[in-house]
Amino acid sequence: MLAPHRARRMQTIPAWSVRSNAWPTMRLDKTMRGTGKADVFVMLAHPVAHAKSPGMFNALMEEQGLDSLMVPVTCRPEDFDVFWAGLSAMENLKGMIISVPYKQRVFEKCATAHPRAARVGAANTVVRGPDGQWHADNFDGVGFMDGLAEAGIDVAGRRILQVGAGGAGASLAYCLAEAGAAAVTISDTATNRAEDLARLVEQTFADCTLRAAAPDPEGHDIIINATPMGLKPDDPLPVDVTRLQPSMIVVDIIMDPVETPLLRHAKELGCRVQYGQPMMDCQMKAMSECLNVLNGPKR
Repeated sequence: MLAPHRARRMQTIPAWSVRSNAWPTMRLDKTMRGTGKADVFVMLAHPVAHAKSPGMFNALMEEQGLDSLMVPVTCRPEDFDVFWAGLSAMENLKGMIISVPYKQRVFEKCATAHPRAARVGAANTVVRGPDGQWHADNFDGVGFMDGLAEAGIDVAGRRILQVGAGGAGASLAYCLAEAGAAAVTISDTATNRAEDLARLVEQTFADCTLRAAAPDPEGHDIIINATPMGLKPDDPLPVDVTRLQPSMIVVDIIMDPVETPLLRHAKELGCRVQYGQPMMDCQMKAMSECLNVLNGPKR
């Protein structure tokens, strides 16, 4: 019979360990990912639970046989400066994907920026240079326009209502004007932000008429939701759906849920809809090239 102290100890040991009398043998070979040699990437957002890009990048790295991995991370906005210092101190952190609400704040931390990031003052991708400094880029507009193009949606000559003038919205507005949109109406709960964006885009692309106004779909050909409204079931609709017409194209950049309430209402009215996933798929290609994730350490 076991002594009382031995019996108590045995109760804390998993059954498989008692039966085999040994710890399991871990497989340490070249098939493993996430070794000490791995290049590490992060996806930064707050909250981050809805983010799909870490899973998409990890699947890509797995497919390519890379040792690299991407990790979702988050922090409270008031802790951002401390958190950023910690991230920057990680010597094996090669790059980051940035989402709401940190696109502008991360841009300000970068030493250099691509012109498409500089014109909107926001970054959704940053990569560490050989000197250890961060370089900012922004593929929101690139991914959005490529996603539309793959679906056969041409914005040239169209009248567009865009709801949302934040980091993603700013990138989209510039790209829509650059692609030849006839007019872009920008709406945002922060009216001054919409007004500032409209003015700045029109200064760069004078052939496109820009204005800040209420989110009224009437008189527009394409309706775009570039806000987080629709992420949660109880979110308000970004536009008055009773003002939609079957001839309109309705686009939402949200990926989860796949079909937002806005898109569901639009489909019921007979509108053509464009989901958020194509934008992310097209961004993936551009971000992969920027982060150089396909040339990481092989496992």
